[in-house]
Amino acid sequence: MQKKIIIYAFLLVAAVFSGGCKKDNYPGGQISPYIAIFDVRNLYKGQDVNLTTNNLFGSDYITGVVVSDHSGGNLPAGLLIVQDNRRLSKLRGIAIPLGDAAADFVPGDSLVIKVTGGVLKRVDGILQITGITKEKINRVATGSTVLANQISTSTILANPDEYESSLSVIVKGGFDPLPAPGEVLAGDKILNDGFGNITLHTEAAAAFADTTAPVLANFYGIIFNTAGKDGALVPQLRMRKASDVVVLSSTITIAPVLITGFMSDVVKGSKADGNYEYIQLMATRDIDFSVTPFSVVTTNNANASTPTGYPAKGWATGGLRTYKFNLTSGKAAKGTFFYVGGTAKMINGEASTDISAANWISPYNYATNGGADFGTKTTNLLANSGNAFGMAVFEGTTVTVDTEPVDVIFISTGGSLYTAGPPAQGYRITNTDWYDVKNPITLKDQPFYRSGSNTLALTYNTSDLGIFNMLGGEYRPSLGRWTTARSQHNITLTKTSALTEIEAEGSTKLK
Repeated sequence: MQKKIIIYAFLLVAAVFSGGCKKDNYPGGQISPYIAIFDVRNLYKGQDVNLTTNNLFGSDYITGVVVSDHSGGNLPAGLLIVQDNRRLSKLRGIAIPLGDAAADFVPGDSLVIKVTGGVLKRVDGILQITGITKEKINRVATGSTVLANQISTSTILANPDEYESSLSVIVKGGFDPLPAPGEVLAGDKILNDGFGNITLHTEAAAAFADTTAPVLANFYGIIFNTAGKDGALVPQLRMRKASDVVVLSSTITIAPVLITGFMSDVVKGSKADGNYEYIQLMATRDIDFSVTPFSVVTTNNANASTPTGYPAKGWATGGLRTYKFNLTSGKAAKGTFFYVGGTAKMINGEASTDISAANWISPYNYATNGGADFGTKTTNLLANSGNAFGMAVFEGTTVTVDTEPVDVIFISTGGSLYTAGPPAQGYRITNTDWYDVKNPITLKDQPFYRSGSNTLALTYNTSDLGIFNMLGGEYRPSLGRWTTARSQHNITLTKTSALTEIEAEGSTKLK
């Protein structure tokens, strides 16, 4: 028996080797002749790289869509800029010096470029593939879709090499300082989008150099780097043509009051949150509320809050859905905090630090009284978890379904918040660091929270810990915009915490 097993094993091995000698119709894997621009850029480590089939991992070509347009006279002379998203769907570009021939290609041209024999090197701060002639470029299509990276200035500044030579759009950009009346685009201008500053460069001879600088716009262009100190890359944005600036506003609208923080859930004690919750706000101008009244409205969208369904009257829905405070007495100086909420005036619930010395405007016991004009008394003005809640500030004391706030913020996303209808129903927003009445890219109307791109929200904190939600940012009244968008900082308070802890470094400030 053992002898038979050995014979069978021998025959099996022989059959395997015999079969392996026969010609196989399966061709096996083949290396693509095309390498992604992402991978080509990664070959550069500070020294020139001679591009070969070997170091291009068996490839000889890149493919890309042209994004450069020399008709406007604002791009570095002689550079052809192409981009692709072949690797990880990341849009990456590269510059190819072609001299006058670069102008023969226009945005949307789809090219196949033989890059073996070229040299990858950084010239004047820009990574380029040199040694490529027009004969190595094959235009295979025209009118291809041209994509753009929608990115913040902070992302570009943190990764200047990644976004170099790619078409990008800075959304809701404004200049700092604000351009003087009649000032034009020519020269270097500091562009801010609420996340950081980047230089917008416009050549004096550019076709659109004399275009009046807008107050707020979307700026399309190509990111180029210049060589800074110690070899650091300093990015700048260069528009290609006049249509690369999409004006969003030509006027300055200054928010008179900003939402800067709130206490929605005091530390666990013998009493609930009722009458202890409060909202921290900041005046951006001197306000006498007896002369210029305001109102603050909160919304709670728990499943048990009535009336249920979508808010047919928006912020004026009332019941347990919205609650209104009228601010009709007291004053607030420009750049100072003031508070709206219950009459307890304690920093973190019962038996905590008395902060009645802070500037409280029209405090009101919402736990035992209905709101001004609408809103049922409640012990849960600002929700602790679950569906969304929000708060909005209105100039004046009349709030209807059509009234637009001067500032607004939402926490979480659940509940019956918005329906496109018809009729459309929801909570109106205004232009802030977080929300836009018109979609900044498509320019379509989106006047409600959860409509279009208005989906940003703060997050809930763990219940009963006494966390003050500080919204740190930087607002510049002279520009009418947030130069640093608000972000959520969670400050855990104790019963003995001082007022300075919620007005400390990291809170919103005017500049």
